[in-house]
Amino acid sequence: MAAAALGSSSGSASPAVAELCQNTPETFLEASKLLLTYADNILRNPNDEKYRSIRIGNTAFSTRLLPVRGAVECLFEMGFEEGETHLIFPKKASVEQLQKIRDLIAIERSSRLDGSNTSHKVELSQQPATSTQLPTTQSSNPDGLTQHAGNSEGQPSNPPSAPMVTADSVILKVLQSNVQHVLVYENLALQHKALACIPVEELKRRSQEKLSRARKLDKGTNLSDEDFLLLELLHWFKEEFFQWVNGILCNKCGGQTKSRGEALYPNDDELKWGANRVEDHYCDACQFSNRFPRYNNPEKLLETRCGRCGEWANCFTLCCRALGFEARYVWDYTDHVWTEVFSPSQQRWLHCDACEDVCDKPLLYEIGWGKKLSYVIAFSKDEVVDVTWRYSCKHEEVISRRTEIKEEVLRETINGLNKQMQISLSENRRKELLQRIIVELVEFISPKTPKPGELGGRISGSVAWRVARGEMGLERKETMFIPSENEKISKQLHLCYNIVKDRYVRVSNNNQTISGWENGVWKIESIFRKIEADWNMIKLFAPIMIFLVPLKLFWKQN
Repeated sequence: MAAAALGSSSGSASPAVAELCQNTPETFLEASKLLLTYADNILRNPNDEKYRSIRIGNTAFSTRLLPVRGAVECLFEMGFEEGETHLIFPKKASVEQLQKIRDLIAIERSSRLDGSNTSHKVELSQQPATSTQLPTTQSSNPDGLTQHAGNSEGQPSNPPSAPMVTADSVILKVLQSNVQHVLVYENLALQHKALACIPVEELKRRSQEKLSRARKLDKGTNLSDEDFLLLELLHWFKEEFFQWVNGILCNKCGGQTKSRGEALYPNDDELKWGANRVEDHYCDACQFSNRFPRYNNPEKLLETRCGRCGEWANCFTLCCRALGFEARYVWDYTDHVWTEVFSPSQQRWLHCDACEDVCDKPLLYEIGWGKKLSYVIAFSKDEVVDVTWRYSCKHEEVISRRTEIKEEVLRETINGLNKQMQISLSENRRKELLQRIIVELVEFISPKTPKPGELGGRISGSVAWRVARGEMGLERKETMFIPSENEKISKQLHLCYNIVKDRYVRVSNNNQTISGWENGVWKIESIFRKIEADWNMIKLFAPIMIFLVPLKLFWKQN
């Protein structure tokens, strides 16, 4: 009776257990046995740290739980949280919750062993959306991996040819096009040209200084020189190398132009560099039509050093490969592109958007920009990966928008491409990449709950990593304004901030000035001053700001 009761209510009692029940009897029994082992070890040894973590690369976990529908979700419902290489059951987690999920699994398992599971009809109305689609975009078979990193050995003499995609779907055309395009990044001669443009030694010097400061704050950090070098490359690319293009200056008179929204026919030289589209920017002053070719060849972009997100991501991905980073070119169906870089020290892929000079903030687009994501696909010379789930915390909404192509067609196409691209990989490389795909799958299905103002930034990263990405201040003092005698007499404290000059003027105290916005605040949370030199604009982003004046000074408004 107890088992039958569970079968009719497990959907509401535990969505994860309800989903686990949808596997075949053999799969359920094997997975549930391992889940109970993990739970019982903690319950029997609550203070033993070795039982409170599960290594993601562990063979039992990767082969008996990860591929099983609902299994990892059960661990999350028990209270496990994602770490960089392990699932962790933290000390703050509720043992009662773990016991509850453990008992639900045990009851269902007992009923099946007793042969009474035939009457069970598990409700799925509340099943998590995070795993319903993920298996369709990945493969745990080493011959069909969908995650591989490029190597630094340059363009192969005989690059693998991808299977032809003949369907009319936009997604399939993008797959075919980008699989071929990313091979350009592996050209050794082109990488050398990129290196000649990058001030490598200066970037390494800056990264070493910041790494040294970060290690003083977080002595146990596992971050490497490469992590900090990546951040310096991002910043240099944004601030010193590439420029954003809205309107262009007239080639004839130097005045401002306006895009007429029309495309011009590309000439032979423009076609040579992949500019299949040429924008028409018209100058009203001299009535001259200016051409803006949208080059798609990163070698040409090393020369022009300007464009929009397409050109930025294209050229930045090449620069990453030139410096030896394993990099992916990432395409978003809602019209944006960026880069992913693999961090060996953190054993995960890092989101890098050169246009924004941001790293490791994958929820920036959905939470910060309000994008309605559907398909986000990453490309390198060895792989195609559907990474949509890294960039969303609203998986159910994303699934509802994935109507461009049938999931099975997308899965089969990606697996077919990967099989062709990975034929020449060594067995050791395949094993290494299999471990990576396991870690990435766990990341995809891990719950994501960003808070207002975070813009998707990680709150679980090490102190050193957050410091490196500017998510916490370095030795900043609190500032408090104390009224002068004149201000006390006038009962007024008048303070102005000039966002362009980045300084305060204390009008009520003989126009005293303070340079730097951070030098006039008491406490700061999620605020930074951003200079958009390409747009000639300065913006102050302040999702949350606790202003510098203590509340006791507001008496003057009464």
